[in-house]
Amino acid sequence: MQPMLKLLTEAMIEQVLAEAFQLLQDTGILVQSAAARQLLADHGAQLVGEVAHLPQGMVLDALTSAPHEFYLYNRQGEAVVRYGGDAVHFDPGSSGVNIFDPLTRKHRPAHSADLVRLIQVTEMLTEYDAQSTAVVCSDVPKEIGDLYRLYLVLLYAQKPVISGAFSRRNTQAMIDMLALYAGGQAALRERPLAVFDVCPTPPLIFSPFAAESLMDLARAGVPAELISMPLAGAGSPVTLLGSIVQHAAETLAGITLHQLAGPGAPVVWGGAPAVFDMRHGTTPMGAVETAMLDIGYAQIGKALNLPTHTYLGASDSKLVDYQAGLESGVSAILGALGGINMISGAGMLDFLAAQCVEKLVADAEAIRMAKRLLRGIQPLTETYALELFTGINFKADFLKQKATRQLFAIEQTLPSSVIDRASVRAWEENGSLDTVARAAVRATELTNAYQRPAAPEGLEQELHQMVASLARQAGMEKLPSLPGI
Repeated sequence: MQPMLKLLTEAMIEQVLAEAFQLLQDTGILVQSAAARQLLADHGAQLVGEVAHLPQGMVLDALTSAPHEFYLYNRQGEAVVRYGGDAVHFDPGSSGVNIFDPLTRKHRPAHSADLVRLIQVTEMLTEYDAQSTAVVCSDVPKEIGDLYRLYLVLLYAQKPVISGAFSRRNTQAMIDMLALYAGGQAALRERPLAVFDVCPTPPLIFSPFAAESLMDLARAGVPAELISMPLAGAGSPVTLLGSIVQHAAETLAGITLHQLAGPGAPVVWGGAPAVFDMRHGTTPMGAVETAMLDIGYAQIGKALNLPTHTYLGASDSKLVDYQAGLESGVSAILGALGGINMISGAGMLDFLAAQCVEKLVADAEAIRMAKRLLRGIQPLTETYALELFTGINFKADFLKQKATRQLFAIEQTLPSSVIDRASVRAWEENGSLDTVARAAVRATELTNAYQRPAAPEGLEQELHQMVASLARQAGMEKLPSLPGI
């Protein structure tokens, strides 16, 4: 039995959806793309300037065509990530601009080598089901920052990837890169290697890029992940329920546009909402109310039988410290209990601005615990206990039992060396290392053991030529040197 956490009643879900439908009909959405407005109008939306009013029937038709589940595939063509039902997967948080170095205790702009190391560690940790384009590399032009991240993932990883583009032109370039590795556009549609995040602007706005990206992804059959970002008290109503209604309206509008462009194309009910801390003007991703928003909006998506995603497992701390562990571990477990299909955020600090390799390694331990929790308590013996007391004779001799030797590794999920369960004496003999230091040792072990995946002859050269050409157009004559290439 998979344990589940639900925060909304059936009546609350019904009212959220009723109010979201009413918002779409009466208030409408601001659509800043003429092509998107025309597509909506052709299918029944009423336009008033740039505002599109969406009738409920139109939205319901889109929900009918949206798939209830789909899979992401690894480089071997294996379906390894299920988007749908109550399946739970994790990937690192994405789009950080900085790297935090625990040795210097400084945040600095991320470079290519930093992203490569994050990819290598993620590839080696089984707790992560997918890669992400985790940081924006400051050593390449901004014009190719999005596709360059995907380029590095394709070079160094076999796992599928959660990604996203920063411009419409680069969306198509990134689709072409993925198609190269999938074996063509038709193969990519059939066995997708990636999901692309698309972000509406709160409240109820679709920029030209967001609207047209949804259309492009739908027509290509590449999964789109809507990332609605209500900010409770600033960019959305201050109440959690009010922000969940806004999230639902924005996501329903995005799904409608997406399905009109490509009926049946895979789409995800995702998001990255937060509450607004009035004291500091910040967006705390580690707040429990942020996690409550996520679980609440995911319940709406599940009620519609759609794949789900969220951002949890991150921290607002600037260091890898108690706050980082508290916020990341608690929110990762809450998201898992919510049955959310993909949970992004591991490794991240400072309101999603920074990634940290050591935190990524430590967060894998929280994910391991979360996944164990989801397995629940299951019977492993014919009787729960009676047969295990045979011959005990009031002695604590369970260690001697064959069942103990056979079942302890099934019943318990043993942590890596990052988690210290030794005695004080043993801890001192091993250098009295704290969690961050142990995570640093583990990260080095993982990168030393990492081997770059083999690619068919000529494939990497073709990919390199494609990206190098785009880099030259952006004013960069030579791509950064990369380890092992």
